[in-house]
Amino acid sequence: MSFCNLQPTVQWMQTPGTIPNCPPGLEYLTQINQLLVCQRFDLLEVLSCFATSKKYEVTNSQGQRIYFAEDRSNCFLRYLCGPSRPFTMTIYDNVGRDVITIQRTLRSRCCWRNCSVQKLKVEAPPGEKIGYVYQYFHPFLPMFEIKNENKEDIMKIRGPCVVSSCLKDLNFNLLSLDEEIVLGKISKKWAGFMITNADKFGIQFPFNLDVKIKALMLGASFLIDYMYFEVWP
Repeated sequence: MSFCNLQPTVQWMQTPGTIPNCPPGLEYLTQINQLLVCQRFDLLEVLSCFATSKKYEVTNSQGQRIYFAEDRSNCFLRYLCGPSRPFTMTIYDNVGRDVITIQRTLRSRCCWRNCSVQKLKVEAPPGEKIGYVYQYFHPFLPMFEIKNENKEDIMKIRGPCVVSSCLKDLNFNLLSLDEEIVLGKISKKWAGFMITNADKFGIQFPFNLDVKIKALMLGASFLIDYMYFEVWP
């Protein structure tokens, strides 16, 4: 799978000014319609069976880094539970401020029962819920609901019938609630013939989409990564 450059991104996106009614740290998202989420290359994980803590760079379409993300999940649970493990992802801005926290609880990977669906809570800033991403059962397709802080459905995400990134990109489309309008997408980028399990995702959305929904799409990309593309140690 693909990996980013070995050297960390040095150019940060310029810090925007304060915007009314915008959670602090999400002002960056008002200026963009694309994100690239790229896992930092980890030589230890490539050369061994040891699952290290994952780190990601989140950049704009010009390659400027917007956020840095770190998975702080328990080392024992990473090894024991593999792709089903719980995790807490902390996302920092360019001054080191915690701006988004993404939390996934331990759930069975089976989705035949409501009690086993995968779900994610997103807070921005940490401690302030802005919404949730819930998996729901579909006999053929990966399906998710994006919910607001009151757990009311606002949008859906629909994945491809076959979730395999062999030789092509895979698109998970952001849909209106009636599933008639495609509003954006999360794309798992094909990695080429690289021997590593580092991941790369592209996220596209309208410029005028609520920044909270943009942050929820970022959270959804991590959930999709861990559910379908995680390599068990």
